[in-house]
Amino acid sequence: MRAVAFMVGSATMFACMAAVIRLASEQLHPFEIAFFRNLFGMAFALPLLFRHGWGLLRTDKLHLYATRCVIGMLGMLCGFSAIVYLPLAQAVTLSYSTPLFVTIGAVLVLGEVVRARRWTAVAVGFLGVLLIVRPGTEGFSAMSLVAVVAAVLSAAVAISIKMLSRTEKPDAIVLYTTLFWVPMSLVPALFVWVWPTGWTWLWIVGAGFFGTMGHMFWTRALKMGEASLLTPISFVQVPIVAFIGWALFDETVGLWTGLGAAVIFASNAYIAHREAQLARRTTTDPDMPPAAGGATAEQPALPESPPRPPARS
Repeated sequence: MRAVAFMVGSATMFACMAAVIRLASEQLHPFEIAFFRNLFGMAFALPLLFRHGWGLLRTDKLHLYATRCVIGMLGMLCGFSAIVYLPLAQAVTLSYSTPLFVTIGAVLVLGEVVRARRWTAVAVGFLGVLLIVRPGTEGFSAMSLVAVVAAVLSAAVAISIKMLSRTEKPDAIVLYTTLFWVPMSLVPALFVWVWPTGWTWLWIVGAGFFGTMGHMFWTRALKMGEASLLTPISFVQVPIVAFIGWALFDETVGLWTGLGAAVIFASNAYIAHREAQLARRTTTDPDMPPAAGGATAEQPALPESPPRPPARS
């Protein structure tokens, strides 16, 4: 239940972050908003260092942190651009195709075995993505492909987060991420730099606050529970963002976006349900002893490195 509460909190924080990003975009380029989100995010994360002490930064996984942050930075730039140039509900809904890419990545990268039913759920999920993107029609926008790229990169980040969470503290993951992201995001921001004025300062400070809080809640949720079970819960972000888009930006959720969101949600929910079934089977079936490292019948035990991936975004 604590993991569920943290995931709902994370979804709410990320929805609010999307809103202030859109508000800030009236003056600033998405790349510059990303820099300020990371700068102020670091400011909100630094108290973690005073709370835990310098020992929080002690790690032998610095290379994994760096790789995770490079991928995450590219995903952030794509994701922020999608939030600015697409309707909010459409941009956020496409981000929930991440679990589909996580499943594929688990097979290609980690050698996991995925059976027919989950492959079917993945295929159905991609049908939902196609309903939203609608390639070859008048409703197609190239920016929707940028949102899909952000989902792919988010899948890689989700895998690395779960790998790190096996040995690293959630607060260390948050702090290291912000420390890496500030200089990484400054470089592209310099090419589009405009000094913010007026209310824009409030929006970019809010982006840092909501983004950092969402990240904190997310890492804690993944630490406490299986991401495959938490993914459908995080979908609460979609109706929150749809309401914000309607209330602040006079946006409505189109028919195709609504249908695509329903299909993607159903696909994610089934994948999570299947994961839960397999997890229960390995612990209750005397003829199917649980594998090391929490592996399931569909996901055989792997060596200590790398561990099983999550399924979020």
